[in-house]
Amino acid sequence: MSNLIELLKDKNIQLNTDNTAVLSTTSKTTQIIPLLHQRVLSIAGPDTEKFLQGQLTCDVSDVFARGSALGAHCNIKGHMLSLFRMLKRGEDHVWLRMSHDIFESATNNLKKYMIFSKAEAEDISANVSGIGLTGPGAQALIEQLFEQSPTEDDSIISLSNGVVVRVPGNRYEIWMENSSLVELIQNLPDEVGIGSTDDWILSEIDAAIPDLRAETQEAFIPQMTNFQALGGVSFRKGCYTGQEIITRLQHRGQLKKPMYIAEVTAKQQPLPGQQVSSPDKPNAGQVVLGAPCGENRYRVLAVLVKTLAEKGDLKIGDATVELSSLPYELDPKLFEPK
Repeated sequence: MSNLIELLKDKNIQLNTDNTAVLSTTSKTTQIIPLLHQRVLSIAGPDTEKFLQGQLTCDVSDVFARGSALGAHCNIKGHMLSLFRMLKRGEDHVWLRMSHDIFESATNNLKKYMIFSKAEAEDISANVSGIGLTGPGAQALIEQLFEQSPTEDDSIISLSNGVVVRVPGNRYEIWMENSSLVELIQNLPDEVGIGSTDDWILSEIDAAIPDLRAETQEAFIPQMTNFQALGGVSFRKGCYTGQEIITRLQHRGQLKKPMYIAEVTAKQQPLPGQQVSSPDKPNAGQVVLGAPCGENRYRVLAVLVKTLAEKGDLKIGDATVELSSLPYELDPKLFEPK
């Protein structure tokens, strides 16, 4: 058991049975949230940038210059095998933080292509953990802890033992060695509470940031999860696995299934991979993520057939789907026939 898990249990924070989710929540508006549902893969070596540039959807050179970005590793048909946030750790070193759910298969898929590269992948999840920071006092807390804060989304503060990154929605992630993270949590001011994993996932949904689970691996081309609007896919860099399909959709195709934010009132939480239906089509879409946002009320990200979403009358099970606005704009040209 990691010392982070021990600390949370000492604080009477309720966890799920496999210690991959915080169940307890807090009424405090500024929260730190242990990101137990995420794990970290370290990739290091002289060929790190070159190798990843030839495999991932994001511009790895830009990540090395900027600090962080979302990215994905796709199969040859352009469907996402893994989705992660890349964090620069050094000139030849990055961390990929991704869902616990897909970590093993995502790591194995990357390693298959790494054999002839001077780069090595290592699971460092036992030694490195993360927390998310949300709420009105998040930036002030970062400045209190580190005497500065990242100024833009995807910018970072490099630490000797980790990294701080600003993510969309005026939020932050801190990833560092467990002992240092435990010490940080132990010294938090009283006005900061420990939030739940659902609180963090809800903040991701509000920022319309997708994630993959085992049920949705290989289900989506990046643009279906609005990845191009989040800087997670580059159309200016060279070849990478799945690039032909992804680029053709962007420049010659028509996107028929984008991702939406929606809410439902239901007895059970919608789950990743769950089908969305309409009177005209039983498979009108698929849930990406879901989280509670009130009593019997859930907010979701869902990839939906655009024409059916605009028509309305969508359901998840028996629950009526109510669409909400995205926090960013999608290029209308992507939906036009070429």
